[in-house]
Amino acid sequence: MHKKLFLHIILFLIGITAFANNNKLANDTLAVDTSTVLKPKNIANLNEIYNTDDFVYEHNVDNTGWWMRFKQWLNDFFKDLFNITSQGQASKATDIAINIAGVIIFLLVIYFIFKAIINKEGKWVFGKSSDKSIIPVTDIETNIHVTDFKALIDEAESNNNYRLAIRFYYLWLLKQLTQAEIIEYDAEKTNSDYQNEITKTNIKKEFTYTSYLYNYIWYGEFNVTATEFDQAKLAFTNFLNSLKA
Repeated sequence: MHKKLFLHIILFLIGITAFANNNKLANDTLAVDTSTVLKPKNIANLNEIYNTDDFVYEHNVDNTGWWMRFKQWLNDFFKDLFNITSQGQASKATDIAINIAGVIIFLLVIYFIFKAIINKEGKWVFGKSSDKSIIPVTDIETNIHVTDFKALIDEAESNNNYRLAIRFYYLWLLKQLTQAEIIEYDAEKTNSDYQNEITKTNIKKEFTYTSYLYNYIWYGEFNVTATEFDQAKLAFTNFLNSLKA
């Protein structure tokens, strides 16, 4: 994911550079000598006078930078493609094409960066509000009623993956609440949606607390210690046992 994001940023910088260079050179035209034309005093010296660099108006494209060579290639391409006879018209067509390409590259890079960010671990990285969808839809979430959460939790604990264990505890809790007909499970619902469905005050209070623990641990960008996990685990197991009673 980081490699893709890095590639998108590189493409973004290339697009910006191309767009900036084109705007900088868009107004490049042949320099016009506006000085007063003087009648030469000595016709015999004309060759010597006009043989200096000040009067050379044709420049070799090979001696220019890569950007100018690229634009010249586009000019020739458009002249051949559309049978354009005017160098000025070909240059305008090139400028328009480069501007459009720069905008398209910019929008594509923004789109891919945006997509990469919002897909990171299935959640927004701009905030951790409890009103986000609780989990992304996966095989486990869509089949919670046939999932052995105890086995999944034991495996996560054995690997010291406490965040994942808390996630499974929360799904297990939703499963039990659904089987008790206290809530109606839907992977797209948020914590607040479930909380509003609960009518019993004591159950709503416990659900609010365990939801807080889930959001704090699962969406928190920090490592969970064994002590913190044990405290959260106790809250979930007590709640689950009360639902079985």
